[in-house]
Amino acid sequence: MIVNHNAGALLIDCVRAALAQAEQVIVVDNDSSDSSMDMLAAQFAGEPRLVMLCTGQNLGFAAGCNLGLGLATQAHLLFLNPDCILGAGSLRRMVVGLDSDSGVGMVGGLLTNLDGSEQGGGRRAVPTPWRSFVRAFGLARLSNRWPKLFFDFHLHKQPLPDAPVDVEAISGALMLVSRAAIDDVGLWDEAYFLHCEDLDWCMRFRQRGWRILFVPDAPVVHHHGHCSRARPIFVEWYKHKGMVRFYRKFFRHQYPGALMWLVEAGVWLRFGGVAACRIVQGSRRKGPGSTDKAPDAGDELGG
Repeated sequence: MIVNHNAGALLIDCVRAALAQAEQVIVVDNDSSDSSMDMLAAQFAGEPRLVMLCTGQNLGFAAGCNLGLGLATQAHLLFLNPDCILGAGSLRRMVVGLDSDSGVGMVGGLLTNLDGSEQGGGRRAVPTPWRSFVRAFGLARLSNRWPKLFFDFHLHKQPLPDAPVDVEAISGALMLVSRAAIDDVGLWDEAYFLHCEDLDWCMRFRQRGWRILFVPDAPVVHHHGHCSRARPIFVEWYKHKGMVRFYRKFFRHQYPGALMWLVEAGVWLRFGGVAACRIVQGSRRKGPGSTDKAPDAGDELGG
């Protein structure tokens, strides 16, 4: 299941790697303005295992995933970003993890950068308001003395486990999910447009008692931020908006109202700072001798 929006030629590589391992590949296009879907249709003309759906409008990632679910016929469903390239045998190893126990409802693999290093977000703890505060202000460096208090929710700096392990959350860029778990938990929350919908789903899976596994020997190269470079401030807006919704939905009853107000104020203050940096960087890139490319979406709050 791939939700595409202007992924360009990377979409071709993504689908080719997926078709080598999956029984069916569904691509839902959220109103791309590039030629990615035309290239896809030409490259895989007559491929019966490839299903393409063009929405005609950008419905958001969660809505795109839900549309694709309606077309899927398999018991195991892989959600894959169009800028992700499955490593050889990775899907099979993830399926083994999903089938290892009836209580496992979701599995993630090893997201890597182009240089082979582990990417942040592929295995993580839930970014509670406190954990996000710790990360935002660099307090995770104190975790050596007080590991439970100053815990960084991104786990990629920890040693890679030798075998599949339970985690609180994985990335929506790479999620293998059982249909039985989806039937129990429900669809993606379409109130999120972009970012944090994966954290929402992980929270809801765990609330219903489903385990989430991270499989370390299932590598997938993730060209992080490829689809968001053209509109970085747009992406940042929905990233921060999604985090506010995530906090309100799952933590408003656990934190005092005044503290939640401060958390939300901090989120929007951070958005203002990030947006200002993007504008300045964009202006510099448009100067003499520079390119017109916008920067990557940057480090996530947790989505």
